[in-house]
Amino acid sequence: MELSLSTDQVLIIAACAAAILFGGIVKGTLGVGLPLFAVPIMSLMIGSTQAIALVAVPVVVSNIWQAWQEASWKASFQRFWPLMLTQAIMTVIAVHWTLSFSVKQLNMLVAFAVILAVVSMMFKPSFTIPADKERWTGALVGTLSGMLGGVSSLMGPIMISYMLALKMRRDEFVGAVSVIYLNAAWPLYLAMFSFGRMEVIDLGYSVLALVPMAIGLTTGQKLRHRLSEDSFRKILLGFLTFIAVLLVIR
Repeated sequence: MELSLSTDQVLIIAACAAAILFGGIVKGTLGVGLPLFAVPIMSLMIGSTQAIALVAVPVVVSNIWQAWQEASWKASFQRFWPLMLTQAIMTVIAVHWTLSFSVKQLNMLVAFAVILAVVSMMFKPSFTIPADKERWTGALVGTLSGMLGGVSSLMGPIMISYMLALKMRRDEFVGAVSVIYLNAAWPLYLAMFSFGRMEVIDLGYSVLALVPMAIGLTTGQKLRHRLSEDSFRKILLGFLTFIAVLLVIR
């Protein structure tokens, strides 16, 4: 049987592949940003639920990749387990809560999450969180980021601001955030699959998305080691601002 695609379908596929490619570059460069870049852009062409499903496998694989290279798994779990526990629980609750939402409502939540990212990052954390306060503040951050992640897959805004307030070094940040994102991914996608917001065919398409993600990730990793700590943070803020503007003018 001959498979025929219209011009519009080909353009949508190419645009989604490009979004994942550049999302991989951002992820490799900054340690974060694959879904935060790719999901809003793809939501301009396909439903946000489809966009979230399409990046499922690339998100999991890219975070395993970076965590394997940069992270101390034991240290990350010991330090951030309250954040990861509450994040996982709230992610599942949020996915269930949004089951009755329309495509337009879900797209608006994606836009809100990205704008929140810009606002939170504009005010660069200038305070230091004491070591004895990290666990309960981490649990609160996990709760809030899990709620955002469950409705939009974009759990990064609050979590990134929190981790920047910890004044972590660039490579330490990248390693720890990869472990945290990996822990957040499995309850999100498992809940979406269990509640019918993701199907087996979506995973098949998501596996194909590994190709542009891998190209982008390796490119971004080469760029990251050429950046200073200050440039690293400025690019992160600039990237989030760009995404917010894109959504506002949509």
